[in-house]
Amino acid sequence: MTHKQATIILFVVSIAWGSSYIFMKMMDSYDSLYSIIIFRFGIAFILIFLVFFKKMLSVDLKTLGYSAISGTLIFATYLALMYGIKTTSASTAGFLASTSVIFVPLFIAIKTRRLPAKKIIIGVVFVMTGMLFLSLGDGLVLTTGSIFCIVTAIVYACHILLTNVFIRKVDAFLLGAYQLAYTSIYGVIFSFFTNTFFVPNKFIEWVPILGLAIFCSAFAFVMQTIAQQYTSPESTAFLFALEPIFATIFAIIFLNEMFTALEFFGAALILVGVGIVNLQPRKPNINYVET
Repeated sequence: MTHKQATIILFVVSIAWGSSYIFMKMMDSYDSLYSIIIFRFGIAFILIFLVFFKKMLSVDLKTLGYSAISGTLIFATYLALMYGIKTTSASTAGFLASTSVIFVPLFIAIKTRRLPAKKIIIGVVFVMTGMLFLSLGDGLVLTTGSIFCIVTAIVYACHILLTNVFIRKVDAFLLGAYQLAYTSIYGVIFSFFTNTFFVPNKFIEWVPILGLAIFCSAFAFVMQTIAQQYTSPESTAFLFALEPIFATIFAIIFLNEMFTALEFFGAALILVGVGIVNLQPRKPNINYVET
């Protein structure tokens, strides 16, 4: 796989995750967030296991260990996001959750004790300015839900960086698949202790869960893990900064939210920032996250 192909894959993953905010908004009335996690990631893992049965059986203990760590971060990410989206709009949640584009280069700078490359800094300025314009319509009031969405960004930035370490040591496909299983298991554990497990009994209730499981989990997480082998964590974070654009587009189509001139301008700035980082890239330096 080339860097260009990896970029295209991560672009498509951003589209899938942009749609996730709509699916999660459809489940605002669901009583148990843990049950949503159980079914979303459990169904995703089962589908992958059935389709790639022989390869899935070749997993080793190191992969399972790394998958457990990745699954912990995914569980924390989506639990925080689902709490956050209950009191914020889909577009605002998309904006705040995508601020991982700041935290990834920030954490790398702290680790390496070096400032990010000039194009990374310029890209961050463009992307964050664009995200601000994209979310001005909601006022960006700092609610409890907003704080949960920021926590989402911080935790997922950690996931991106650790994934970049793990994929150098184990099979990326197996890591991407088994982390979903652990995420579902954590949901079972927390659901048991909080006594909040539920099973949807109507087809319409299964629609968002299946959408999240198939497109936003089985496809997106595995493809992210594979594609990250061929690009840098900064490029990955910047491509995921496209999520709020797609979240807003889906919100307009399915939730009847309006797209203003400022939001169009914001979307354009985000695209410019992502382009600055990903077009004609230098060879990714993967050594700064090696252990």
